[in-house]
Order: sequence, then C-alpha cells, then structure tokens
Amino acid sequence: MLDNNLKKELERLALEIRIGAVEEFKARGFGHIGGSLSVADALAVLYGVVMNVDPKNPLWEGRDKLVCSKGHAGPAVYAALARKGFFPYEELKTLNQPGTNLPSHCDRKKTPGIDMTTGSLGQGTSLAVGMALGDRLKGRMGRTYLIVGDGELNEGQVWEAAMFSAAKKVTNLVWLIDNNKKQLDGYTQDILDSGDLRLKFEAFGFDAVSIDGNDLEQLYMTLSKDVQDRPLAVIMDTTKGKGIEEVEETMANHSMAVTDETYDRWLRELKQQLDDIPYAGVRKEGIS
Repeated sequence: MLDNNLKKELERLALEIRIGAVEEFKARGFGHIGGSLSVADALAVLYGVVMNVDPKNPLWEGRDKLVCSKGHAGPAVYAALARKGFFPYEELKTLNQPGTNLPSHCDRKKTPGIDMTTGSLGQGTSLAVGMALGDRLKGRMGRTYLIVGDGELNEGQVWEAAMFSAAKKVTNLVWLIDNNKKQLDGYTQDILDSGDLRLKFEAFGFDAVSIDGNDLEQLYMTLSKDVQDRPLAVIMDTTKGKGIEEVEETMANHSMAVTDETYDRWLRELKQQLDDIPYAGVRKEGIS
C-alpha cells in the first residue's frame, strides 16, 4: 500500500507533469496532448519513486532507463525530467523551437535524461530490448522501462520484440502499454483491434497484468514488484487526455492546436487541482 504522504506527493507530481506539458504546448501552439496526459501518472510513479536515476549524472551506467517508444509523448517525459532536475523548468517553453534541446519526439543526443531516441513507432521496443539485454550481459543492476502506445501495437516489430523478450527472459525490462484506446485516426479497436492484451502478452510468455493506468496506487504496487522469471507487461487502462475534462471529451485529441486562452483555461483547471492537494510535509526520498 502507498503511504498517504507519498501518495499526496505523487498526486502533486502527476499534476505538475501535466502542467509542464500544457505549458510546452502553449508555447508551441499545438502538440500531442492526449497521449502525453494519459501517461503522466505512470511517469510520476516512475520518476517520483521507482526509478533509480541521478539528475546530476544522467549517463550513470547503473541507472534505471526509460524508453518512450511512443515518442510523441516526449513532452510529458520532458516535464517529468524538468521536475526531477535534469534541466531548468523554463526550458520546457522551448519545445520544438529552433535550437531547442526538446524536440517534439525524444532525442537522447539533445535532452539530458532521455535514454533513447524514439518516434518511428515500433522501433523503441526493439531498442529497449537491446538496452536491457546489454545491461544484463554487462552485469548492471538497472531496469529498463518501456512505454508503448496501444495504437503502436499495430506495428509487427512490437511483437517481434515481445517474442524475443520472453524467449530470452529479458526480465530487467518492464513493458508499460498505454491502453488509452485511441490513435491518430480514431479508436484503436476500429482501426486494428488488438484483442485482449493481457492474454496476448501472456501467450507470448510474459507475466502480464491489467491495471488502471491512471491510478497511482495500482501503478506503484505493480511497478514495485520484484523481478520474476518472466518479463513483466503492464496493460495500463488509461484515458487519453487524462486530467483535463475538455481534452478527455474531445474525440480528436491525439494532437491539438488551440488558442492561448484555451491553454490558459486548462492550466487554471490543473493548477486548481494542484492547490486542492495539501503538501504532505517532508518529501519522501526520490521525490523532487
């Protein structure tokens, strides 16, 4: 069970990640908001308490790593990294601007704390498998966490990587499937239905679980599990655009271009939610 103080801190961090992402989109005028907001809770748990990383030494060999294969959710990752202290928060407002260190999709050569360049859907899965296997062969203790979109599962490369993960028992790799039920062109089930994802990953040889991917306690309990003899696949049942009612209710919320007034309204909504959560006092180790 999550300690109540820690839960409050993670709730605040998830909202801070959402606020940071919206501030990025406001500065740019548009962006991949739906899929960024849906993974904010997972990122809060990962960077807030689960992952062992060092903002002062982003390339530390013993660190845990994150691969956001759905690279268009990079703005949410950037917001988490800024809150963690990998770079100044104000840099978020340079998203995808000329000379920025924060391109629209993740780039490990530009952004401190980004472990792998991603964006071409499917490719991040194979890269994450290789990173995790390489760490294991080198005797490193860190885990790799892989975020994959449910629409991204339409890519055959994803299932090749899954098959390899299970066959080679790459147990230091955790798959997180952002099952927000939408992709660029509509509902995932209408475009190419993937069926029961938990059963499918189990059939591939995974320890697979389905959870509410916007529930911090369920995320914490699942991601804090000890390594088993099979790789772990976490099917995160999420809401695309989670945290902003207007975005949640918008059908075409994969990428949105709206006015400054709209962004300001969304920021007020998120900041009000943040104000409603009292500080828990002394922050737990790992929260920054």
